[in-house]
Order: sequence, then C-alpha cells, then structure tokens
Amino acid sequence: MLSWFAVHTLANAEAKAKYHLERQGFSTYLPRYLRLRRHARRTDRIPAPLFPRYLFVGFDPLVARWRAIQSTIGVSYLVGQGDSPSPVPDAVLQSLRAREDAAGFFPVEQRPRFQSGEPVRVVAGAFADVISRFHGMSDKGRVVVLLDLLGRQVKARLPIEAVAADA
Repeated sequence: MLSWFAVHTLANAEAKAKYHLERQGFSTYLPRYLRLRRHARRTDRIPAPLFPRYLFVGFDPLVARWRAIQSTIGVSYLVGQGDSPSPVPDAVLQSLRAREDAAGFFPVEQRPRFQSGEPVRVVAGAFADVISRFHGMSDKGRVVVLLDLLGRQVKARLPIEAVAADA
C-alpha cells in the first residue's frame, strides 16, 4: 500500500531531488506557490517550494527499495525515527492538495491585512524599526505608510515585505 514520507533535501535542490526520485520510479509531491521576486527593477512571480528543503515521496515500504532514496541526488535524508522512515498521515497530503488552485500552486495572499490608520513597523530599508501608520495600497502592489518625520506625516511607498504588524 502506497504511503507518503517526507524527504529533507539539500538547499535549493527540491526540484532536482524530485526529478531524480521520479526517474527511479517513486511518486513525488512538491507543494509550491508563486513567490514575488524583485530584481533589477523587475518583479516576477516564480514557483517556490511551500516547505523549503522538503518534499513528499510515495512508496510501499514493504516492497520498494526505499533505502535508495538516501543516496539520491539532491536528497539529504528521509525523515524518520531511527533506521525506519515515518509516514506522513494521508489527511495531511489530502488537505494540501485540496488547497491548490487549478495550476497546482498554493494561493498565497500578498496583501497585508492592515486597517487604515493601524500602527505598523517598517522592518527593512532606510526606515527599518520605525513605527508608522498604514495608509493603504498603491497601484503597484506596494504599501503606503505615513511616517512621522520632523513633526510632519510623510507618505512613503514600500514593498509589502518591508512592513509588519507592530507587536
């Protein structure tokens, strides 16, 4: 009977490990989402693993030669206790697959869940660690915050990742 197991991969080698495991006849599942990547004034959406350095492999542990997984290119180790792998409950994988969209990616909300006027902390950039007020979203998916500078409120447009809730 097919059971699913977690595989820990080398850094940034999830796709490589998936490819080589499939070449050996194993079923694999690599949950992914579309991540925003900013580089050289361009913003792209690229596929990225939902669980970095992990993927799932399906096999029957009584029949399959699962020890070959340990020496597969891109694989660090098969997750388990002691010498035997630990299966992932089927409900976990069913839940993950049920949340995927038609293209096979997890929908990840990139917009912050802030209310206008709510205090937020800038976590990156020139204004790091400055408490400001959330004002809204700009047309290019950036957040607009009101910074208190020299006794005035100044609007600043920042990347979504640069703002976090003030705790």
